[in-house]
Amino acid sequence: MELLIHHMSFVDLRSLILIGMVLSSIEFLGGDGGVGTIQQYKLIKANEQFGDVKDRIEVIDHKNHIFKYSVIEGGLVGLKLKSFVAEITLNSTREGGCLAKMKIEYESLEDSLLSEEEITRIKDGNLAIMKATEGYLLANPDAYA
Repeated sequence: MELLIHHMSFVDLRSLILIGMVLSSIEFLGGDGGVGTIQQYKLIKANEQFGDVKDRIEVIDHKNHIFKYSVIEGGLVGLKLKSFVAEITLNSTREGGCLAKMKIEYESLEDSLLSEEEITRIKDGNLAIMKATEGYLLANPDAYA
């Protein structure tokens, strides 16, 4: 399941499966879906405090299940942050599940740290994408067979 969640969440997310679940739309602004791809997301109402978010894929490591992206516009960038980069690593668990680790790096506009609430919202948004992906895979086991 780990490999499928990695592939679906971070690679085939672009296939629009998550429209309506987490995102209201995705617009491709450049690239082929790999490193360097730039896309703009409109988030569903539950996440609209972040507005539209434009990001660039920095790393896709299929072997180690690592995905790294930078927000280049939107979200908290321009409001509270100069830059924002997130790295997500997926690892298998002994129980057959998947453990996601997320590392966030950012530079603030005024040398102030993000609040715990803001960090939680960022993590929750990424977790929602993975949970929606997992739900899709469980409901459609032949989708990536």
